[in-house]
Amino acid sequence: MSNLPGVNAEETSGPSNGPRSGGVVALVGVLALETVALVAATIFLVFEILVAEPQSLTSAIALTVVVALATVWVAAITLGAWRGRSWTRGASIVVQVLLISMALGSFQGILPRPDIGWMLLLPAIAVFVLLFTAPVRAWLTR
Repeated sequence: MSNLPGVNAEETSGPSNGPRSGGVVALVGVLALETVALVAATIFLVFEILVAEPQSLTSAIALTVVVALATVWVAAITLGAWRGRSWTRGASIVVQVLLISMALGSFQGILPRPDIGWMLLLPAIAVFVLLFTAPVRAWLTR
């Protein structure tokens, strides 16, 4: 039984108590950077709602709420990956597929922004590669 209130022994046992490989640390680092970027985007969107006059207040609020929810979800994935939870692998893949689709959209269109596309694409590829390395697979498998 754990000494921490509200935490059972199962939550404190397993791979999260062992040493983390460099691949696991790199994975968590990239996921943490994605979380920080989403926090910054959420703060920026809230600031824009308060300072600027959006064309559609409803759309601006909806976009801000979606980004805030994504921030919480990616933060949960990051924490789960650090703790070695197996569900984080599938969740990470979903997030990275969404990032890749946004990156590809940033490379195309009427006003392409390849700089944003690369900022979305490179971390997504890094997480994909890291998720399929042996040490990370072993860490996230229970």
